[in-house]
Amino acid sequence: MSARKPEPPATGELGISEQVAVYQREFPLVDPQVETIVQTLSRVTRRMNVAYTRQLTVLGITSADWEVLKALVIAGSPYRLGPGDLAKRLGLTPAAMTHRIDRMVAEDLVTRERDENNRVRVIIELTENGRDKWLESMRMAAVFEEELLQDVVGDERAVLSGMLGRMLRRIEESQPDALGRTDDLD
Repeated sequence: MSARKPEPPATGELGISEQVAVYQREFPLVDPQVETIVQTLSRVTRRMNVAYTRQLTVLGITSADWEVLKALVIAGSPYRLGPGDLAKRLGLTPAAMTHRIDRMVAEDLVTRERDENNRVRVIIELTENGRDKWLESMRMAAVFEEELLQDVVGDERAVLSGMLGRMLRRIEESQPDALGRTDDLD
């Protein structure tokens, strides 16, 4: 009688150790520690993105909306930018930015007005509703993130932050699409 293979988890996804074992079987040169770290980071990222998307859905905004709101908040009071500046900051084409702004104006998240000093220039400004949604998303995220890191305590947080920061810098220094833009890869 032959041994039965264990069934994959209900998610259809192998456990990380099982996945790394398959990688080692198919590509013996893979470093199991490195692959375990990378696969764990990948899964944490995917699951965090799912959680954030659920939170945004509760607020009636999308991740794309949130990115625009964030860019306006980062710009600082009075939370205004031109559509070209927004597009550049988000790595979007002007047409994609226009479509996104149209939708967000209709949802009262931002306004679009002509610049009083330069009637050719358009200004996108965060509305009170848009700022409220951004702030509530931040409150929700803070609760989730604190729960996520509840087992990482004291100096461990500083150590983890430092390690992840070094990894991020290496990616940003070595990859042409590190900021999410892939137009140079076409």
